[in-house]
Amino acid sequence: MKDNKKYFFAVDLGATSGRTILGTLVDGRLEQEELTRFPNNLIETGGHFYWDIYALYFEMIKGLQIVGKRGVDITSIGIDTWGVDFVFVGEDGALLRNPMAYRDPHTFERMEEYLNHVADRKTVYDITGIQFMNFNSLFQLYAMQQAGNSALKHCQKILFIPDALSWMLTGEAVCEYTIASTSQMLDPRTGDLSERLLKSVGLTREHFGRMVLPGTQIGVLTEEVQKMTGLGAVPVIAVAGHDTASAVAAVPAKNEQFAYLSSGTWSLMGIETKEAVINERSYELNFTNEGGVEGTTRFLKNICGMWLYERCRKEWISRGERLEVKGESVPLSEVSHPELQGSAMQVEPFRSIINPDDKAFANPPSMIEAIQQYCRETGQQVPETPAELCRCIFDSLALRYRQVFQWLKEFSNFDLQILHIIGGGSLNKYLNQFTADACGVEVLAGPQECTAIGNIMLQAKAAGVVGDIWQMRRIIADSVEMVPYHPAGDKAAWDQAYKRYLEIAK
Repeated sequence: MKDNKKYFFAVDLGATSGRTILGTLVDGRLEQEELTRFPNNLIETGGHFYWDIYALYFEMIKGLQIVGKRGVDITSIGIDTWGVDFVFVGEDGALLRNPMAYRDPHTFERMEEYLNHVADRKTVYDITGIQFMNFNSLFQLYAMQQAGNSALKHCQKILFIPDALSWMLTGEAVCEYTIASTSQMLDPRTGDLSERLLKSVGLTREHFGRMVLPGTQIGVLTEEVQKMTGLGAVPVIAVAGHDTASAVAAVPAKNEQFAYLSSGTWSLMGIETKEAVINERSYELNFTNEGGVEGTTRFLKNICGMWLYERCRKEWISRGERLEVKGESVPLSEVSHPELQGSAMQVEPFRSIINPDDKAFANPPSMIEAIQQYCRETGQQVPETPAELCRCIFDSLALRYRQVFQWLKEFSNFDLQILHIIGGGSLNKYLNQFTADACGVEVLAGPQECTAIGNIMLQAKAAGVVGDIWQMRRIIADSVEMVPYHPAGDKAAWDQAYKRYLEIAK
């Protein structure tokens, strides 16, 4: 495949699966080819949950080997992953065990302990502008410190997941800005990790790599990797290492007057700002300020998104639940997402409402039972069937989106004219319509694979193929299909449901 095109290799890792993608620009349009897709499995052992960093590395190498066998001259490689988690590296350059996963329960009580005895909540927020979530890196490190974690005790370097994978490819240790911003240890005013917060968990700035911004070359493939893949000294670029940062970079917006909803396992709703928004109101509402591209800040709030649905569906399948489809009883394992979601549309709306972000739904043994118990405790009808539970989840997510969208209007210094829904959830036509109805705003859904697109386009920017983020977004808008949704539901019914939601979700 020898030609004059520039090819970019993207590694896109989520909390449940990963992909490798080959991308190029042809006549001002982006073209992509998925090379591999693979699961990202949590490993439970010794009372903890871990990620298999070696399995992820193996899958990354496998994708590069496909490219090498084809004889493709790739211009660069970029890696994006989920946030907050990290790897310990020893003095000899060896990984000190697999990284613990953010859903591990070891942090459940440690955040409040840290905030009560080490540094108070307001001080931490004033430094970082990051929302308080028990699994943020700061609290993971505190929990490990309190537990006498041997890997933490003996580490020389701490690398966030995309930085760790880049290090395995290049031997260069960096700390990419957007992924570091998820840790609750970065000060957006200085653009670096806070020495004060690092000291509070027994660390120094030297424990982390040099800070780099999206678009920076980290290094080139080591000779070892070159031999394994058949590639040359290909540069590895620090894209927006946090997957949401890469996704937001790919929002096909025409101007700044938009909000975004990155919809997947997590939902992240926010706006782009030129500076971090850190004040009493953002503190009160627990909004976060994460690093974006070209000096922007992603001012947003995490919402427990399709995690609720995914967990319930997994349980239904394991229980052997069935659904009637076209007059025939079918095992849920053979029912498509649109069929299951379509059945939910036959259920009475707003019969059961939950707060998707209640701590009861963080990682319960049974998501179905957690939702049912929540409804019992709040005096509502208890959803029993898959259709009823699915409708409860979708109604509740849309109402939560409305709440967060109203808050964003407070903070924005421009009129929010459009809500862009990106990510896998952009294919969910029912929830997209509910979101337009609940928020009372035009919704544009797509692209689905926005994280990989942002990854590829940031590599293209680093290679000088595109100029700035707005040129990137114009190319993306010309390359993908967006589906519009306009408010069309019963406004009075949504307003009444929202009042109920506010009473229930206190």
